[in-house]
Amino acid sequence: MKFGIDRLLAEPDLRAPLRDRRVALLAHPASVTEDLTHSLDALAACGDIKLSAAFGPQHGLRGDKQDNMVESPDFTDPALGIPVFSLYGEVRRPTGQSMGTFDVLLVDLQDLGCRIYTFVTTLLYVLEAAAEHGKSVWVLDRPNPAGRPVEGLTLRPGWESFVGAGPMPMRHGMTLGEMGRWFIDTMGLDVDYRVIEMEGWHPEGAPGFGWPLGERAWVNPSPNAANLWMARAYAGTVMLEGTTLSEGRGTTRPLELFGAPDLDARRIVAEMRRLAPQWLEGCRLRECWFEPTFHKHVGKLCSGVQIHTEDPSYDHGTFRPWRLQALAFKAIRRLYPGYEIWRDFPYEYELDKLAIDVINGSPLLREWVDDPAAEPAHLEALTRPDEEAWAETRQPYLLY
Repeated sequence: MKFGIDRLLAEPDLRAPLRDRRVALLAHPASVTEDLTHSLDALAACGDIKLSAAFGPQHGLRGDKQDNMVESPDFTDPALGIPVFSLYGEVRRPTGQSMGTFDVLLVDLQDLGCRIYTFVTTLLYVLEAAAEHGKSVWVLDRPNPAGRPVEGLTLRPGWESFVGAGPMPMRHGMTLGEMGRWFIDTMGLDVDYRVIEMEGWHPEGAPGFGWPLGERAWVNPSPNAANLWMARAYAGTVMLEGTTLSEGRGTTRPLELFGAPDLDARRIVAEMRRLAPQWLEGCRLRECWFEPTFHKHVGKLCSGVQIHTEDPSYDHGTFRPWRLQALAFKAIRRLYPGYEIWRDFPYEYELDKLAIDVINGSPLLREWVDDPAAEPAHLEALTRPDEEAWAETRQPYLLY
């Protein structure tokens, strides 16, 4: 199969509209061609493209920042001599100065298929800036490694943030190229927009179910997105960032596991199976012990659970990571009623809201966990209508 960047480089007719125009690239470490050349270098070597600038999202153009919420500076690319503007530093929206450096912005970002992944919001921000400044935006499309399934509550009005660009569920099931089409329509943007579509992407095809497993190398789109298995679990495990539980940062399997020193993982899994065994289908849960070398609970032995989606037990149609992680929170609340699950700290520039609520786009998930009378069926009744509505809403914007 071919990603958008590979088609642009291989097909002169696709590049023809770029001739004599200043071109900028928005990219990150996973922005690589089929032979693993970084897209910036590959475009610079393409004789009929005039690169005038580049942009880097969270974690940087080349991947200079390891942890969350660590900003990157602007700089000049030492090899190409072009300015590289950070969209996760002094600003998160392109400035008028940076918008003046190009005519067409190529967006080549590997997404994870989750609303909270900040590249989704960065795409919206550059589309809004392009509409304001009369610039063109081309998305060089890439796979959604989590595939087409939809899961989670829809972000409620007033809860928009850098990890919540609009009214979509946690697991949206779209590519960035498709998402751009939805943004333009939903937000009423007047922008010259084009998607260089992938060739041969089959989002329902085994064994990758979204990612071309065995065909393309996995390059971390952010430092803790270490593999496809993380991408599958991420729509649930990302909620751990708003809790006191470790999400496995500081281990070799971040965002595939969770735990804490003062919990009993065996009891938690048993309670999860008692409460809603149907929410645990499509994967295996394994009790484990881990000691983070940095981040939460650094240097402490944690009792934890790893979510395995890499063996034959994985079922793409039944695996529901958001429900699984929500159920883990509910089990902890039932077993440890006074446990401080929710982490109170500024999260992605939101200073007056709990991180777990910012992540979920409303307090509904947290309120369900903390309500002793709330059962899994109550969360299901809240969530299922949102999921069904989104599946219908997104349909006109799908390209594959």
